[in-house]
Amino acid sequence: MSGTVPDRRGVGTRICWPWVILEAVLDHVGGLSKHHTPESLRALLLARSTRRPDGCLIVQGYGTRRGVYQKIAGRAWAHIVAYAVFVGPIDPDLEVDHTCGVEDCVEPTHLRQLSHAENCRTRAQAPTCRNGHGREVDPSTGRLRRQCRACNAEAQKRWRERQAAERAASLTPQGLAESKARWDAR
Repeated sequence: MSGTVPDRRGVGTRICWPWVILEAVLDHVGGLSKHHTPESLRALLLARSTRRPDGCLIVQGYGTRRGVYQKIAGRAWAHIVAYAVFVGPIDPDLEVDHTCGVEDCVEPTHLRQLSHAENCRTRAQAPTCRNGHGREVDPSTGRLRRQCRACNAEAQKRWRERQAAERAASLTPQGLAESKARWDAR
């Protein structure tokens, strides 16, 4: 089966069943290099991904920080490319969301399209933080806290330890001798 189907720009896109050519599948993926095909993107995503025990398929794109959306194949977000090549065309009015909550995940069964408002609502009502701590109700507002108290306490503890280490390094005998010499030189 083949034919011509108009895309959102009004230009005819030729479709050869069962494969859909690049313009139809990847039409609304921003920042994607034009020399990629859906098959090459599938291979690239699978080559750069590792499976976790919880079922997430984690991609290693450009950037190494945990929890940061990864870019792949130019400047395109990996989860958006994964949705386009594994699930189907992207609606430009919707956002691709992770049902698992892991931003690096490109597992097709963990991706869905939502409106921006619905995406914000689901993130604000998540039962746990990204580290798995349960969220608490704020007694003053009666709503779930946006910041996890346990994660915040851990971050403060790391900051205090880092500050103490820097302070201790500046008060080494060498540092004291230098400051005393400067004081005596006055």
